[in-house]
This record gives sequence, structure tokens and C-alpha cells, in this order.
Amino acid sequence: MKKFLLLFIVLIFNNIQAQEVKTLTYFQNDTLKLDLDLYLPKKKAGEKIPLIMFAFGGGFSGGERTSEKDFGKFMSQNGYAVASISYSLYMKGKDFGCKGTLTEKIKAIQIGVSDMWQATAFLVENADKYNLDTSKIFISGISAGAEIGFHASFWDYKLMNLYKSNLPENFKYKGFIGGSGAIQDINLITKEKAIPMLLAHGNNDDTVPYAAGSHRSCPTNASGWLILFGSYAVYNQMNDLHKDIELITFCGGGHEFSGYLFHQGQQYVLDFVNDVLNGKKFQSHVIVPSKNGKSSGKYSFCE
Repeated sequence: MKKFLLLFIVLIFNNIQAQEVKTLTYFQNDTLKLDLDLYLPKKKAGEKIPLIMFAFGGGFSGGERTSEKDFGKFMSQNGYAVASISYSLYMKGKDFGCKGTLTEKIKAIQIGVSDMWQATAFLVENADKYNLDTSKIFISGISAGAEIGFHASFWDYKLMNLYKSNLPENFKYKGFIGGSGAIQDINLITKEKAIPMLLAHGNNDDTVPYAAGSHRSCPTNASGWLILFGSYAVYNQMNDLHKDIELITFCGGGHEFSGYLFHQGQQYVLDFVNDVLNGKKFQSHVIVPSKNGKSSGKYSFCE
């Protein structure tokens, strides 16, 4: 009985060690305080830890960084650090849909991206303190958070950053993991700028377009009309560039699959970051048939 109790205590202790969480303030001024939760694996002597930056979803008006605790714990148990960030919810109390203002929608994305860059720079500057490998920083997000991830990866940092330039010169994320996200300009993804990607999206998503389309399915005469290029458009672009990409398509699925990679599909994320760090090359499209009887849309691979 004593041996069993001792074993139980050791297992609990190791589990706690593998799930260390630190709440850190990465930006603060007179009016704004932004925190991140840093999930850290058990330290191994002399080994630097790869890092995954994460941004939650919520249309830039809601959501919170603590919503994906299970993802942070899962990745830390498997040797990766995760930084789940808070960012400015610029659209809170405003319309991020068809009746909104286009410039305000773009500004919301730009502020969120600038916050992500700030958080990344903070952890780069404090990498030694937390044993982080600054050459192995991934970026990820759900919905609005995935839009942050896309644009943080491909926007011109010096042009679009709203705060001081504090990321290292020529900084580049190691890879991107996105759930139902999109980018404003597909041409930003070039052969030189492309990074490995793992994307998941429902092909009937009427919130964030699966291919090229209007955000929130707004008509062209709407004040909030914004064209975005979703996961399938990015998949085709990356294939044309012969770059590493994996897309999971939920046939007949909508925006409800935006969190899949960070909930049910955590193993996909773990395999992806392992493959990238091991130098594996891949171009794959995983097709998940519809289970709800909805129309699969215009895509022949979903018939």
C-alpha cells in the first residue's frame, strides 16, 4: 500500500511539473494591460523548448486566453511550450459583420496582429529565462485568432506593426496552425515567405470563407464587405509553390469546426510540429465526410 501511495505521489508530481503555467504581462501602459499564459514542459538540462503562440477566437469582440487550457497542457506534456495570449478586442461593442465598417474590421485585425508580434517579441527577449528556442516558434489560432496568425506570418512587419519594432530582423515563424482562418491577400504567401501549415476548415463555412469569398457571406453592397482567402485557397497556393501544407476539410461542415485542431485534433498538431522540426516534407488533404446530411457544396472531393 505504501509503495502504491508513493508511486501515485510521484506520478502526480511529474504531471504537475509537466504542466507548469506562468501568467506573464507582455505589454502594459496607462490604459492597457495584456497578459499571456505560458505552459511549460518539464525542463531537460541543456535542451531549449520549441514554442507555440496561440490566439483565441471570438470575432475580435470576445473570447479569452484561458479557453484552451487543455491544448496548452497537452502540448506541454509532449515537450512543447504554449503561449496563449490576450489581445485587444477592438470590435467589442461594434459590428464585425456586414453592417460594420470595412476600415474598422481591418484595424481590428491589425491591432490583434500587432499584439501577437508584441507577445512574440516579449518571449524572444525572455527566452533564456524560460528556456525557449527562438528558432522554433510556431503560431496558431482559432477563427479570428487564425486570422491573426495568418497576417502575423505574412504581413510586412515594419509596415503593419502599430508598436515599436522589437522582433529580430528577418524573424520568421517556424509554422502556422489555423482553425477556420483566412488571409486578406493570397499573394502575400510567396515562395520566399511560405512556412509549413496545418489548416482545418468546414467547406460550408458561411462565417469565414473556406476558399475565396466574403467574410460573414456579406453582399458586395454591404458596408462591411471584406474579401478573404480561406484555408482551401491557401492550400492551393501552397501546392502551386510546392510548399509544406496539410489541410483537413470537413465536408458539409460550417464554422463549428474552427476549434477542431485544438480540441479533438490535438494529435494532428503534435504530429505536425514534430514533422516540421524533423524536416519532413508533406502536401496532404484529409477529407472528412459529412455526418450531418448537409450539402457538401461545389467541391467534387466531397461528393
